[in-house]
Amino acid sequence: MITMKIGTRKLRWHRAEGTLHFRYAGMILVAGGLILFSSLAARADGPATITYSQNFPGSDPEQYSIAVQSDGHARYECTAKISSESDDRESYQTEFAVSDATRARIFELASEAQYFSGKVDSGKRKLAFTGSKKLSYKDGQRASEAAYNYSSLPAVQQLTTLFQSVVATLEFGRRLAYFHRYQKLALDDELKRMEDEARTGGILELQAVKAVLQEIYDDNSVMNVVRARAQRIMEMGKAAAATPAN
Repeated sequence: MITMKIGTRKLRWHRAEGTLHFRYAGMILVAGGLILFSSLAARADGPATITYSQNFPGSDPEQYSIAVQSDGHARYECTAKISSESDDRESYQTEFAVSDATRARIFELASEAQYFSGKVDSGKRKLAFTGSKKLSYKDGQRASEAAYNYSSLPAVQQLTTLFQSVVATLEFGRRLAYFHRYQKLALDDELKRMEDEARTGGILELQAVKAVLQEIYDDNSVMNVVRARAQRIMEMGKAAAATPAN
């Protein structure tokens, strides 16, 4: 202890107190580290994501990707022709909530496929080219992906078909939005094709395009037969969402 006399008062300063600031600084560093660790842990515990992408020159759309998270949030992006009568292309994006049944099936199949960490492509070179495909999985602990033209793995085959069926629905939505704005006379044929595909199970996740169907139904300038068809498709989507998963 050091004692200093100033007038009649004494000031005492303990050497131990000289380490106090360093102790506080250490505590702050530890607290900061804990906050950073908690932040990283929160990120690690975030939703897992499965992404399917395809690149097939000459098809429409030529390029697209669809990502589905374990919390049900999904995002679709593509580069496609504005319409069948035009060679102009557009970049299109949309986000939607995938149904619980489809989300569960996607992650179940990904698990069966070992999260695409092994060999996925069949390796058969004489098969017809159907587009460069890629499946990827990412969560807080791992990330893996696999590219393929054709896979002999049943889980990958089913995932490919499932994703392509959802994309087909989203493409109907993209074209319907364009026709509703610029070419209303084309809506009837497009909706008829969509209704036929929905009845035969060729498209999935109809609720993902409910907004554009509702806009068509609410538009009094659209023919009644077209509005009625849009309403039927919405009802089909509602019925599919209410059907429990097998």
